[in-house]
Amino acid sequence: KHARPIAFPRNKRGIGALPSLNRNIGRYDMAETERDFFVTGLRNAHAMEMQARELMEQQIDRTQDYPQLRTRLQQHLVETTSQLERLESVLKEMGESSSTLKDTALSMMGNFSAMMHAASSDEIIKNMLANNMFENFEIGTYKSLIAMCGRVGTPQAETLLRSSLTEEENMARWVDEHIDPVTLAVLARVAHESP
Repeated sequence: KHARPIAFPRNKRGIGALPSLNRNIGRYDMAETERDFFVTGLRNAHAMEMQARELMEQQIDRTQDYPQLRTRLQQHLVETTSQLERLESVLKEMGESSSTLKDTALSMMGNFSAMMHAASSDEIIKNMLANNMFENFEIGTYKSLIAMCGRVGTPQAETLLRSSLTEEENMARWVDEHIDPVTLAVLARVAHESP
């Protein structure tokens, strides 16, 4: 005797399926994946801001001869501390925390990057170019996180993230507007110090 095949319930199209099980599991898995994706993005942003803080601290120590740049970096350093607190608040709201290991690794990379620029005579210009790139990376990161807010059920996080986005956009604009004057100030200093 041959064993009878198992008969699965058929949907309207006549295809064997387990509609209730498929429907519930599919929705649950997608929600979990989106939430986890958002949390990972928040942790990455936290690590990014830790790196930004380390870079600015290194740069501030070496900008004594460029007071306008130094003042703006100090101002943005305060903003970055607020951005870290906002990210921690959103993570806490979701029952999560920042990843200490990732923060430490990226912080060390930030210090290494600053030390590499410090060894060059055009360090201030290289730092301005790196800041221009980094600020735009931060802008993209916050825009991406804000886009996810509605889908993962954290619309209240959007307000906090938008505050950080505005600060990054303002800093990016400042850096962009000051690449020329800072470059010329560095050239003038080199010309003055040349024998």
